[in-house]
Amino acid sequence: QRAAAMGQDYYAVLELGRGASDGDIKEAYRTLALRNHPLKCKEPWAPERFRQLAEAYDVLSDPRKKGVYDKFGEEGLKGGVPLELGTENSWSEGYVFHNNPYKVFKDFFGGDNPFAEFFTQDGLEPNMAFGGLRGRGARKQDPPIERELFLALEDLFHGCTKKIKISRRVMNEDGQSTSIRDKILTIDVQPGWKQGTRITFEKEGDQGPNVIPADITFVVREKPHPRFKRAGDDLVYVATIPLVKALVGCAVAVRTLDGRLLNVPVND
Repeated sequence: QRAAAMGQDYYAVLELGRGASDGDIKEAYRTLALRNHPLKCKEPWAPERFRQLAEAYDVLSDPRKKGVYDKFGEEGLKGGVPLELGTENSWSEGYVFHNNPYKVFKDFFGGDNPFAEFFTQDGLEPNMAFGGLRGRGARKQDPPIERELFLALEDLFHGCTKKIKISRRVMNEDGQSTSIRDKILTIDVQPGWKQGTRITFEKEGDQGPNVIPADITFVVREKPHPRFKRAGDDLVYVATIPLVKALVGCAVAVRTLDGRLLNVPVND
């Protein structure tokens, strides 16, 4: 405990005691960073205070860095500590803050983070709950995601059901962390759909603490067909006919998309 008292006291920077929980650390940074951001606080000391808050949160929110700091203090954290297992390098690499408090702020609150969105029109902080900001403008939706859906002409003629598996990030019960999970999206293809038809699933993109999930849109693309080409609502069939038969007339057998066999007459 004596070593941990040496150097900068990150707990004191966040106005916390050493028994603070992970939730306490998040809530303290949330409140103090908003209050002391240089765009809101015009005091000359605000930039340095804002930087100190970012460094303190960067350390205490990381279990590994927090563990080293709690045991060895700032001096051990930044100077390196002896490794428990013997290796070629007997000392750990020291911690160096990247000195970009705005990155910490942006990563914490999420989004593109225009600072004005974190305050109401009268300059007051909006109501906040653990796990993210609430209030108008606090959350932004991710840009839409587009994927191509390739369909055969038979699918577009008869209609069909397509099931598509997507992998996306979903929020865990703690309201802060995420995990990758699969989900099946079902598309009921209607007869007559054309290339370029768009099917949108609202808010099925990645989830995040302060993110509105993106919409996922599937755009229909027609697969090349071995017999037909589509021209609007018509199907074009190209047949090679010997000149003699073309001159005297004949019939061409055409297998349709619904399985019928048509004999199409060719007149001279």
